[in-house]
Amino acid sequence: MKQAPINIKNKRATFDYELIDTYTAGIVLTGTEIKSIRMGKASLVDTFCYFANGELWVRNMHIAEYFYGSYNNHSARRERKLLLTQKELDKLARGAKDPGFTMIPVRMFINEKGLAKVVIALAKGKKQYDKRESLKEKDDKRDMARMFKR
Repeated sequence: MKQAPINIKNKRATFDYELIDTYTAGIVLTGTEIKSIRMGKASLVDTFCYFANGELWVRNMHIAEYFYGSYNNHSARRERKLLLTQKELDKLARGAKDPGFTMIPVRMFINEKGLAKVVIALAKGKKQYDKRESLKEKDDKRDMARMFKR
Protein backbone atom coordinates (compact mmCIF):
# COMPACT_ATOMS: atom_id res chain seq x y z
CA MET A 1 0.00 0.00 0.00
CA LYS A 2 1.54 3.29 -1.13
CA GLN A 3 1.10 6.24 1.19
CA ALA A 4 -0.17 9.55 -0.18
CA PRO A 5 2.53 12.23 -0.48
CA ILE A 6 2.75 14.68 2.40
CA ASN A 7 2.53 18.32 1.30
CA ILE A 8 1.61 20.75 4.08
CA LYS A 9 1.25 24.36 2.89
CA ASN A 10 1.08 27.75 4.57
CA LYS A 11 -1.81 29.15 2.53
CA ARG A 12 -1.73 32.59 4.15
CA ALA A 13 1.92 33.12 3.26
CA THR A 14 1.31 34.05 -0.38
CA PHE A 15 -1.62 36.27 0.63
CA ASP A 16 0.16 38.17 3.42
CA TYR A 17 3.68 38.26 1.92
CA GLU A 18 5.43 38.80 -1.38
CA LEU A 19 7.87 35.89 -1.66
CA ILE A 20 11.31 37.04 -2.82
CA ASP A 21 13.57 33.97 -2.60
CA THR A 22 13.03 30.37 -1.46
CA TYR A 23 15.31 27.77 0.14
CA THR A 24 14.75 24.10 0.98
CA ALA A 25 15.93 23.21 4.48
CA GLY A 26 16.11 20.04 6.47
CA ILE A 27 14.55 20.00 9.92
CA VAL A 28 15.72 18.32 13.12
CA LEU A 29 12.87 16.17 14.50
CA THR A 30 12.32 13.49 17.11
CA GLY A 31 10.82 10.08 16.36
CA THR A 32 7.24 10.91 17.32
CA GLU A 33 7.34 14.18 15.35
CA ILE A 34 8.21 12.54 12.04
CA LYS A 35 5.48 9.94 12.62
CA SER A 36 2.91 12.72 13.12
CA ILE A 37 4.09 14.51 9.98
CA ARG A 38 3.76 11.30 7.97
CA MET A 39 0.14 11.14 9.18
CA GLY A 40 -0.35 14.75 8.00
CA LYS A 41 -0.83 16.18 11.50
CA ALA A 42 1.17 19.41 11.14
CA SER A 43 0.41 23.07 10.51
CA LEU A 44 2.49 26.06 9.39
CA VAL A 45 -0.01 28.75 10.41
CA ASP A 46 1.64 31.71 12.26
CA THR A 47 5.08 30.12 11.84
CA PHE A 48 8.25 32.15 11.42
CA CYS A 49 12.02 31.66 11.36
CA TYR A 50 14.77 33.49 13.23
CA PHE A 51 18.52 33.34 13.78
CA ALA A 52 20.07 32.46 17.15
CA ASN A 53 23.83 31.99 17.54
CA GLY A 54 24.30 31.67 13.78
CA GLU A 55 21.70 28.88 13.50
CA LEU A 56 18.28 29.07 11.88
CA TRP A 57 15.30 28.08 14.05
CA VAL A 58 11.59 27.81 13.35
CA ARG A 59 9.04 28.86 15.96
CA ASN A 60 5.29 28.17 16.34
CA MET A 61 5.28 25.17 13.98
CA HIS A 62 2.51 22.91 15.23
CA ILE A 63 3.13 19.17 14.99
CA ALA A 64 0.40 17.29 16.82
CA GLU A 65 1.39 14.77 19.46
CA TYR A 66 1.66 11.26 18.09
CA PHE A 67 -1.44 9.29 19.07
CA TYR A 68 0.47 6.09 19.84
CA GLY A 69 3.31 7.91 21.62
CA SER A 70 4.16 7.12 25.22
CA TYR A 71 5.53 9.40 27.92
CA ASN A 72 8.33 10.23 25.43
CA ASN A 73 5.92 12.20 23.22
CA HIS A 74 7.05 15.65 22.03
CA SER A 75 5.50 19.01 22.83
CA ALA A 76 3.41 20.31 19.96
CA ARG A 77 4.87 23.83 19.48
CA ARG A 78 8.53 23.49 20.45
CA GLU A 79 11.27 25.31 18.55
CA ARG A 80 12.98 23.24 15.86
CA LYS A 81 16.35 23.70 14.21
CA LEU A 82 16.57 24.07 10.43
CA LEU A 83 19.50 22.72 8.42
CA LEU A 84 20.97 24.78 5.57
CA THR A 85 24.45 25.24 4.15
CA GLN A 86 26.55 28.08 5.55
CA LYS A 87 26.35 29.92 2.24
CA GLU A 88 22.53 29.81 2.30
CA LEU A 89 22.46 30.86 5.96
CA ASP A 90 24.65 33.89 5.21
CA LYS A 91 22.45 34.87 2.27
CA LEU A 92 19.28 34.58 4.39
CA ALA A 93 20.85 36.55 7.26
CA ARG A 94 21.79 39.40 4.92
CA GLY A 95 18.31 39.46 3.41
CA ALA A 96 16.49 39.30 6.75
CA LYS A 97 18.45 42.29 8.13
CA ASP A 98 16.75 44.64 5.67
CA PRO A 99 13.72 46.40 7.15
CA GLY A 100 10.37 44.89 6.16
CA PHE A 101 11.78 41.45 5.33
CA THR A 102 11.13 38.24 7.23
CA MET A 103 11.65 34.50 6.84
CA ILE A 104 8.57 32.28 6.76
CA PRO A 105 8.02 28.56 6.09
CA VAL A 106 5.87 28.14 2.99
CA ARG A 107 5.65 24.37 2.62
CA MET A 108 6.62 21.16 4.42
CA PHE A 109 7.03 17.88 2.59
CA ILE A 110 8.67 14.47 2.84
CA ASN A 111 11.20 13.78 0.09
CA GLU A 112 11.80 10.49 -1.71
CA LYS A 113 14.31 9.39 0.95
CA GLY A 114 11.70 9.81 3.69
CA LEU A 115 13.21 12.97 5.21
CA ALA A 116 11.11 15.96 6.25
CA LYS A 117 11.98 19.18 4.43
CA VAL A 118 10.73 22.75 4.85
CA VAL A 119 10.66 25.38 2.11
CA ILE A 120 11.67 28.73 3.64
CA ALA A 121 10.95 32.00 1.85
CA LEU A 122 12.53 35.38 2.31
CA ALA A 123 9.45 37.57 2.16
CA LYS A 124 8.30 41.16 2.36
CA GLY A 125 4.93 41.97 3.92
CA LYS A 126 2.14 43.19 1.63
CA LYS A 127 0.13 46.33 2.23
CA GLN A 128 -3.67 46.22 2.45
CA TYR A 129 -4.14 47.47 -1.12
CA ASP A 130 -1.79 44.75 -2.41
CA LYS A 131 -3.93 42.13 -0.71
CA ARG A 132 -7.09 43.52 -2.30
CA GLU A 133 -5.39 43.47 -5.69
CA SER A 134 -4.33 39.83 -5.30
CA LEU A 135 -7.92 38.89 -4.36
CA LYS A 136 -9.17 40.71 -7.45
CA GLU A 137 -6.67 38.82 -9.65
CA LYS A 138 -7.74 35.53 -8.11
CA ASP A 139 -11.42 36.30 -8.85
CA ASP A 140 -10.58 37.31 -12.42
CA LYS A 141 -8.68 34.07 -13.03
CA ARG A 142 -11.60 32.05 -11.67
CA ASP A 143 -14.07 33.95 -13.91
CA MET A 144 -11.85 33.42 -16.97
CA ALA A 145 -11.62 29.69 -16.23
CA ARG A 146 -15.41 29.50 -15.97
CA MET A 147 -15.85 31.34 -19.29
CA PHE A 148 -13.47 28.98 -21.11
CA LYS A 149 -15.09 25.94 -19.53
CA ARG A 150 -18.49 26.79 -21.05
